[in-house]
Amino acid sequence: MMNSRTFAVGTLLAMSAAALPAPAFAGCEAQSGPGTAALVELYTSEGCSSCPPADRQLSRLQQSLDASAVVVPLSLHVGYWDYIGWKDPFAQDSFAERQSWLTHANHQGVVYTPHFFVSGTELRGWQGSLRDEVRQLNAKPAGAQIKISADLASKDALTLTADATVHNAGDRVDLYLAVAENGLVSKVARGENGGATLAHDHVVRAWIGPIPLAGGEARVRRQIDLPASWNRSQLEFVAFVEDARTGRVLQAVGAKQCAKS
Repeated sequence: MMNSRTFAVGTLLAMSAAALPAPAFAGCEAQSGPGTAALVELYTSEGCSSCPPADRQLSRLQQSLDASAVVVPLSLHVGYWDYIGWKDPFAQDSFAERQSWLTHANHQGVVYTPHFFVSGTELRGWQGSLRDEVRQLNAKPAGAQIKISADLASKDALTLTADATVHNAGDRVDLYLAVAENGLVSKVARGENGGATLAHDHVVRAWIGPIPLAGGEARVRRQIDLPASWNRSQLEFVAFVEDARTGRVLQAVGAKQCAKS
């Protein structure tokens, strides 16, 4: 697969979501704290019969961790199982590329689903070790500071702004932004999950990056189209800073529930 160090902005329409009227959108922002937030990336597919339990785990992730846990979950759907008979409507090629790159950065040779990474580190025993991994990361001082904000640019687009600073300007690091959606539901007609109704949260709909930090700093402002099928009241916004050589995430931040119905 291609190396994921390419710029990609993905926008996919939900398979059968009804168009919703545009709600009022309250401008929102979030700023990272002194500890390291755990970025949890799940690589998943609707064509994978072993993925629904992992999808449910991600949906209830906050409830399964310590009450004080700081975690930023992302669900990145891949399409390499589409050949089995069901085309995942949320898959993007750039997600499979990133999964392949992270797997290589972790000195592993197998790409699979469901596949968890916590702040860039592969986590194979996710059923029992997510809590400990997040706890250990949260206890570490953050290697970067990030501020993210989102506002409606028009009824059909939003503006996403992020500022990032790293504490060690000598490191080669990149900034990424993502727009994710909660409350997605698919009725799968074919493939390994044929006949099942699947629910998804934190599904990445738009992906921006890598944006290199120059002199330890970066500021990015992007306008992102809002398809009518996206539920604006269910959108969340994420930014993270990553070591461009190893995939290690120095800090992450998420802003949720920014829209009012």
